[in-house]
Amino acid sequence: MDNTQQKSLLSKVPEITLYFWIIKVLCTTVGQTMADYLNTSLNLGLNGTSLVIGALLVIALFFQFKTKTYTSFKYWIVVFLLSIFGTLIVDNLTDNLGISLGLSTTIFTILLGLTFLIWYSQEKTTSIKSITNWKREAFYWVIILFTFALGTASGDFISKVLGIGYLGTGIAIPGLIGILIYAKKLGMNSILVFWSIYILTRPLGASIGDYLSQSSENGGLGLGTSITSLIFSLAILIVIGYLSITKKDLIILGNQAESKYRV
Repeated sequence: MDNTQQKSLLSKVPEITLYFWIIKVLCTTVGQTMADYLNTSLNLGLNGTSLVIGALLVIALFFQFKTKTYTSFKYWIVVFLLSIFGTLIVDNLTDNLGISLGLSTTIFTILLGLTFLIWYSQEKTTSIKSITNWKREAFYWVIILFTFALGTASGDFISKVLGIGYLGTGIAIPGLIGILIYAKKLGMNSILVFWSIYILTRPLGASIGDYLSQSSENGGLGLGTSITSLIFSLAILIVIGYLSITKKDLIILGNQAESKYRV
C-alpha cells in the first residue's frame, strides 16, 4: 500500500451509504426502547440506567479514540450507546428536574448550534469526511450526543405534546427528509443537508420504537420494549457484521480531501 492509500484510510467515521442510514435508524430505534427496558423492565431505575450506560459509553469512547482508523464495530457501539444515553439525558431532565419537552428541545437546539459554530471556527469544516484527528472527532461525538438528545426531546414533543402520535410522527419525518434530499438536488449545502437528516432520523427511530413497543392504549402495537430491543439489536449486529466483512463503508479519500469537503 502506497502513502496515498494509507492516508485514505485515516478517517474515523464510515462512508455515507444506505447502510449508514439503516444502522443509524436501527440504533435510534433501539436507543429509545432499550432505555425504557433497562429503566422499567430490569428495574434499574432512571439513575441506575444512566450510570450503567454512561460507564459503558466511556469505555467505548476510550477504544474508539484509541484506534487510528475506522472500525465498524467500535464506531457503531459508540453510536448505539450514545443513542441510549441521549434518551436518558432527556428523561432525566423531564422526570427528575421537571423540564418540559419544549424547553429541552430549545436547549439542545442551542447547544447543537453553538457546538457547530465552535467546531467550524476551530477547524473550518464540519464535514463528516474530515474526521481525521482527535479534536475533530471530539466535536463529532459531542454533536452526535446532542442530535440524539434533541431528536428525543423534539420527537416526544411532536408525538405527545402536539398530539400527532407515534405513527403520525413516523410518517411526517420521512416527508421532511424527502424535502431535504430534494433541496440538496436544487443546490442546498450537502453538509447542512446531512446533519439535518441526521437529526431527523432520531425522532423517526424513536417514533418507530415507541409505536412497536408501547401498548395499544398508548397508541402502539404492544410488542414490548424487550422484544423490540432484541429484534433491532440483532438487525444492527447483522448489518455491522456484513460491513465488517465487505468493507463497503470505508471512506476513500485522496490527499486533497480536506479542501474538497469544507463548508
